[in-house]
Amino acid sequence: MTDLPHLFRPLALRGIETRNRVVISPMCQYSAHEGHLEDWHLVHLGRFAIGGAGIVFTEATAVQKGGRITHGCPGLWTDSQIPGHARVAQFALRHGAIPALQLGHAGRKAGMQRPWFGNGPLGPDDLARGDMPWTPVGPSALPVAEGWPVPHALTPAEIVTLVDDYAAAARRAREAGYRIVEIHGAHGYLVHSFLSPLSNTRGDAYGGDLRGRMRLALEIAEAVRAAWPEDLPLFFRTSAVDGPPEGWSLDDTVVLARELKARGVDVVDCSSGGIAGAATASAGQKRKPGFQVPYAERVRREVGLPTMAVGLITHPVQAEAILAGGRADLIAIAREALADPMWALHAARVLGHDTGYADWPQQSGWWLALRDRTSEFYDPAAPAD
Repeated sequence: MTDLPHLFRPLALRGIETRNRVVISPMCQYSAHEGHLEDWHLVHLGRFAIGGAGIVFTEATAVQKGGRITHGCPGLWTDSQIPGHARVAQFALRHGAIPALQLGHAGRKAGMQRPWFGNGPLGPDDLARGDMPWTPVGPSALPVAEGWPVPHALTPAEIVTLVDDYAAAARRAREAGYRIVEIHGAHGYLVHSFLSPLSNTRGDAYGGDLRGRMRLALEIAEAVRAAWPEDLPLFFRTSAVDGPPEGWSLDDTVVLARELKARGVDVVDCSSGGIAGAATASAGQKRKPGFQVPYAERVRREVGLPTMAVGLITHPVQAEAILAGGRADLIAIAREALADPMWALHAARVLGHDTGYADWPQQSGWWLALRDRTSEFYDPAAPAD
């Protein structure tokens, strides 16, 4: 085991074991129909399982119809949505990956445009396409930004229903065959908006001080943990920092992670930003490789909880160094996997773990091994014949 690259060492989490530490992060596709997954999702996610990833996440999946980011986002608020998810989960399992699902509610960012139509509030062109608006919800009646709709502030009774719907969606996820569930508590969506003092100005038990602002996140974690099988792991994605100093901080994230650990959360997935405007910390900033790794490192060190690092991790040597340095336990790959769905298998070769295509699908590995044995490769620097 110790001679394996860290990236390709299995990780045991409750009753499952991953084949490696490569995770395909949830990536919205905006291509569902009335919350139901389509063939696009099976092919899109299936290629990552074939590509050697240890865990493959289905994108943010709404626990309520009004919790979708866009009209094209999937859900698990009704049983009719289970079969589409089951196809994805079963395919991933057949090809050695652990199928995982991110459960969320878009909150005051719900009902927005698909990104290729503008990535903002719905406008006349969207209405002409049939994407009709609905009233978003949040902790307070504060819009995301100027020009965005004012959300309805959830009542205590509506919060009770919301928590129940998270638990119901988790039970459907298990029926579909997923082995990991993650609660989306980042990027300005509903749970994050309750955590941040920039968006939560409530005066009741779900607002005010840090404990009050954490209450919804912790109640959801408790409800999902109770509904989710004891032998299967639960993740939580957090925006470790808001950005502005008066917002949610890394110190707050450490406190939250300790509380989540006490409630049976197994991994904290450390992202950042998104409380206003774009969903992540990317807007208007020049980011450096692995810019969010320090968040995962601190939570892991101070809380003693496994963490997942995400954000501009693109090269296998970079990923290996993060794990070898004890800075995180899992590496989440997102956009780089869109460019290279076989990223995990290519990483194995780069790190000297699988130089003979043994881990590749039989349908392609034998072809590639034969080519390497019998062929010369084009060298653009070589003189022409």
